Amino acid sequence: MPVRSLSSAVLKWPDREQVLAAARRWAVALRASDESVEQVACVGSYARGDWGVGSDADIIVITADNTLSPVERSRRYYPDELPVAVDLWVYTRAEWDDLSKRSPLLRARLEQEWVALT
Repeated sequence: MPVRSLSSAVLKWPDREQVLAAARRWAVALRASDESVEQVACVGSYARGDWGVGSDADIIVITADNTLSPVERSRRYYPDELPVAVDLWVYTRAEWDDLSKRSPLLRARLEQEWVALT
């Protein structure tokens, strides 16, 4: 029977509930500080529950309107306080609505996985 050495390093990856709880705290604070934010959600492996070691959190932010470039949006809204890396998508309401026309399969998949954070 293998025995783990006390001197070995053991890494523990944050579980789904830890990541979603941190994301919810961030999302609530974001909506309180920015009235243009309409919705915040998690999609991807943490939303589906099939996350694993090395998984990142996929977060969608929908704003009423936004004149920032995609790079500026990422800088403005990126959640530094989450315990895992984040892939962040920031859409305006018009861009989100248009996604149904431009990429209906992607939009359908995102809606299927959608876990509201606020």
